[in-house]
Amino acid sequence: MFLLSLQMADDALLLGHRNSEWTGHGPNLEQDIAISNIALDLIGQARNFYQYAAFQFNENRTAYEGLINSPAFQQVAENLDEDDLAYLRDANEFRNHLLVELNKGDWAFTITRQFFISLYQQHLYSDLQKSSDRQIAAIAEKSLKEVNYHVRWSGEWVIRLGDGTEESHRRMRSAIDQLWQYTGELFIPADYQEKAVQLGILVNPGTYRESWMAKVRAAFDQAGLVIPESGWTQKGGKQGIHTEHLGYLLAELQYLQRSYPGSSW
Repeated sequence: MFLLSLQMADDALLLGHRNSEWTGHGPNLEQDIAISNIALDLIGQARNFYQYAAFQFNENRTAYEGLINSPAFQQVAENLDEDDLAYLRDANEFRNHLLVELNKGDWAFTITRQFFISLYQQHLYSDLQKSSDRQIAAIAEKSLKEVNYHVRWSGEWVIRLGDGTEESHRRMRSAIDQLWQYTGELFIPADYQEKAVQLGILVNPGTYRESWMAKVRAAFDQAGLVIPESGWTQKGGKQGIHTEHLGYLLAELQYLQRSYPGSSW
């Protein structure tokens, strides 16, 4: 499933890039190193999924080439690789959740987003280990070990900030209020995800909502935080409809490759 591999890679790449923006700016040296290492974990996951997506594209180019129409990408005649998928697509060709492309915000915003995404990935990769696609299953098994740490690290920070000072608590409430409207998209399957469910590659992400919510509520209870009332859900990222933030992010992320074609990771 080319688009499914691409979607998981895009999530990991963009969140890894956002976390990398904290390198040298963390609240202390230990946490600066921690968030940088998490960024590296995510970029490594992205590379694995991009490599598999590139393999699928090269094996059946005629089926997939209409999905990516950026001029730079169209110049790649053959032997597509992970660099091409990461650096030569335009914003409307990315399939990530909107949550990962938002600006990094303050430390509370970054922590809250990481907690939400990592919990989702923990459910996703746990199930993907049993996927009928053995390559996806192998990537998920490797990635899950890293994601378990991401959940623990970000969850501890949620409690630390929520149950900390008046200012840290206020910032956590603000981050939750800003991010909550984007969390619903995690559990709404795109058409290619629904097809993957039918093929036994993926479990419908809607089934994760209840367990995900229970784990969020447990952490929030310890932190003295409240889950917002359900409301409008921002969505569209998995179909290529994005916020204005993605264009600016890609302008920075893709600059080197666009300026010096052929550069590699």
